[in-house]
Amino acid sequence: MIEFSRVTKYYDQEIVLKDITISIDKAEMVFLAGPSGAGKTTLLKLIYCAERPDEGKIVVAGWDVRTLKQRTIPFLRRNLGVVFQDFRLLKNKTVFDNIALALRIHDMHPAEIKEDVYEVLEDVKLAHKAQTYPPHLSGGEQQRVVIARAMVAKPTVLLADEPTGNLDSDTSFNIMNLFRDINTRGTTVMIATHNEGLFQGSGSRVIHLKENEIDMETVG
Repeated sequence: MIEFSRVTKYYDQEIVLKDITISIDKAEMVFLAGPSGAGKTTLLKLIYCAERPDEGKIVVAGWDVRTLKQRTIPFLRRNLGVVFQDFRLLKNKTVFDNIALALRIHDMHPAEIKEDVYEVLEDVKLAHKAQTYPPHLSGGEQQRVVIARAMVAKPTVLLADEPTGNLDSDTSFNIMNLFRDINTRGTTVMIATHNEGLFQGSGSRVIHLKENEIDMETVG
């Protein structure tokens, strides 16, 4: 599903990822662990083509990222859902409209959009908040909206960058249960975090980054 082969990335001549080789299988749940500045966010950006590798090869859902033309990137991203730490919700749009935006760009019929949005809102237990605006939601509710937005187009891969970084421990636990539910349905899930508590006892593979390289792999 995701293949990195000897991937290196520079920012202004400084190495931010060095010689990364990893393979993520379909329907696998993987944690990307390491301190701030280790390269976790950059690695995720390489997957969804917000950045391109300077060396090495990346294949995502059958697409060779190195040779992907700019106009083709949206087609790759239809396979991907991305959950950001800072939510990135539109404050002047309702929960429903924030999620529906991901479908409207595909020119779907309004009735189909409504059905799909409410289906995913039911999954995250927020159907009753469909007409609420993000500033009136708790942090945990906003993160569930972000997850719903990422999942509404039924991606094969879900990427999450520090998804519980702004949440308390109880809310973080609930968010992680939601990711596990998504994974059990067959979606590949990759979570970047510096919080070891998220993967301890998970039984999932943990890729540890240290000083911009893979330090080791363990099982949570």
